[in-house]
Parts: sequence; C-alpha cells; structure tokens
Amino acid sequence: MANKPFMILIAGPYRSGTNDDPEKIKANVRFMESFALPIFRKGHIPVLGEWFALPLLSLAGSKQTGDEPFNEIFHPIAVKLLDKCDAVLRVGGASAGADMMVNTAKQNGGRIFHSLDEIPQV
Repeated sequence: MANKPFMILIAGPYRSGTNDDPEKIKANVRFMESFALPIFRKGHIPVLGEWFALPLLSLAGSKQTGDEPFNEIFHPIAVKLLDKCDAVLRVGGASAGADMMVNTAKQNGGRIFHSLDEIPQV
C-alpha cells in the first residue's frame, strides 16, 4: 500500500502504427485513457501528456501531426510534466516517444510501472 498518492503519467503509442491517421491516433489516446480511471480508483492522479499538449497545439495553430507547432509542444510538454510526476505507467506497443518518457522518468528517479497490478493502492 502506498502512503501517498502518486501522479502517474500514462505513456503509450500516440502516432506509432497509425501512418498519422487521425482515427487511429484517437484510438491510441482512448487506449491510454482507459488506464486513467483504474489508476484514480487506486488513489492516484492519472495524467496524459496529450491532455496538456492537444489544447496547446490547437492554440498554436498546428494543422497536422508533425508540423512545427506540434514538434515545439507535443513531446516537450510531456517531458516538463514528468518533473511533476512520481511515476510512469508504460502501456501499449512500440513507441519512441513513450520510451523517451520512461527513460526520462528513470533518469529523474521516477518509478516505472508496466501494468496496473504493479501500482499500489493508496
């Protein structure tokens, strides 16, 4: 049992395997989001970098995945978010971005979980 709630970044594929198809990208986000409620019910605070990045991309005028505003905001905001997180839950398949989040969290001393079962109840 954890003594205090963790803020847990859910990291998984966003663009990987989608060929930048917007529907496939939305499905990837929904998959990552499917872990948020179980994390919350364990007493923790779930977050996705996408929850911060996507509204900013719209405000910055991003027109397509991978354009200049996207590259300015998407991964950099998730890396900054990691400074506030205690742990990362790595989900899904291959993803260079998700792996970067895991490696950054490890370097910062964050915990890495690979399944919901590894996350302690508060």
